[in-house]
Amino acid sequence: MAERPLSPHLSVYRMYRYSVLTSISNRLSGVVLAVGLIVLVYWLMAVAGGALAYGHALAILSSGMFKIIYLLLLAAFSYHLLAGIRHLVWDTGRGLERAQSQRSAWLIGIVSLLLFAGLAWWLLVRAGGAP
Repeated sequence: MAERPLSPHLSVYRMYRYSVLTSISNRLSGVVLAVGLIVLVYWLMAVAGGALAYGHALAILSSGMFKIIYLLLLAAFSYHLLAGIRHLVWDTGRGLERAQSQRSAWLIGIVSLLLFAGLAWWLLVRAGGAP
């Protein structure tokens, strides 16, 4: 039996380090957000379960460990949002050249860090402070 050919993506597309890194980062941030849905569902179930269930969930979800988890989710959200917009632009056929793709990879990384820092500051300092 003759060997079947490999998928064409292995020979057609050239993957550079930055494109591999951004692709893996986008997928990983999506997985982190999907796992974060468990926390959201737990909170919603507690809200629907009444005052006792909500009080118990509030005690758990207000712990320091969960604040770190919230920051991780916020970082994943910031990156995944901007990387998704980048992919939408790519779907129009723009930004696919190597130099453009590399520039957008750097831009996504820098802007997502700035967005994360701004949102984290707003949530932890501004919204958490006295009115």
